[in-house]
Amino acid sequence: MRVVAFVPGGIGDQILFFPTLDDLKQNYPNAEIDVIVEPRSKDAYRVSKSVGDVIGFDYKDRNSPADWANLLGVIRDRYYDVALSLGSRWGVGLLLWLTGTSIRIGYNSGASKIFLTNPVPLKQDQYAAQMYHDLLRGMGITSPCPDLSISIPKSDLDWAEAEQKRLRISSYVLIHGGSSQLAKNKGIDKIYPVENWQRIIQDFQQRQPDLPLVVVQGPEDQDFVAALTRSNPHLKVTQPEDIGKLAAMIAGANLMLCTDSAPMHLAVALQVYTLALFGPTDPEKLLPKSDKFQGIKSPTGKMADIPPEQVLERVWGG
Repeated sequence: MRVVAFVPGGIGDQILFFPTLDDLKQNYPNAEIDVIVEPRSKDAYRVSKSVGDVIGFDYKDRNSPADWANLLGVIRDRYYDVALSLGSRWGVGLLLWLTGTSIRIGYNSGASKIFLTNPVPLKQDQYAAQMYHDLLRGMGITSPCPDLSISIPKSDLDWAEAEQKRLRISSYVLIHGGSSQLAKNKGIDKIYPVENWQRIIQDFQQRQPDLPLVVVQGPEDQDFVAALTRSNPHLKVTQPEDIGKLAAMIAGANLMLCTDSAPMHLAVALQVYTLALFGPTDPEKLLPKSDKFQGIKSPTGKMADIPPEQVLERVWGG
């Protein structure tokens, strides 16, 4: 059986879709599973256990008829038996129908539902990974949603081991406070103010002076990290160049302090204790129910309105 999944969204959305892919592979071990994702999200599948090919397509771009025709040609050439779609856009639904794929599964909401053969109910008031997993009901799979899980390449684990030696750390707290440029451009509030992080870091250094604090610097986090290190010269900095190396550094942490982001989902998949800060988004939809993974929601929807004292109280237990 050949399956293709249309998965729009960022890296976090892809990771939340992993349990669906893993359970599909568990039920159909010989299935070949491909995904069609936005180019910015292809790196997520470096740590996937269940996917064959990753095809890039920018769902949000102003695609020309030729772009859609090229994608249609790719799909038809591969003769898929099943297509899964997370989106509800009319254009994607039409594309599914034009492929001639016999089983077309998606949510029974939005304009695309008229093109589906096996629509499933859209239940948004639940953990997002579970909501995605509901799509498998369109294939008669009713098993519980598995936990998030990833597979880190050995080369990335080796890199992290060398990086820990370079930083002279073994146990450590990892901080990820950055945000993607796309979120910034859209005005999505996902950045906790530097001065608030500084207060948290200073409290850690006073209470646990021998516990290293490591901040992750991504390609778009230079200013954020520079501001932190200016006031905290003992803060260590790591710059993983891809999601596998980032995951390997997260795997070695005692605690992950972060905002609502893709690294948060990696920490969940790796069962690392995680405390995440949320502005306009809902922690109940983005974190599984577990004492290991806790979210602090801003009372106003603005990240800046989460007091550092509230974060520290959650860390130290009162």
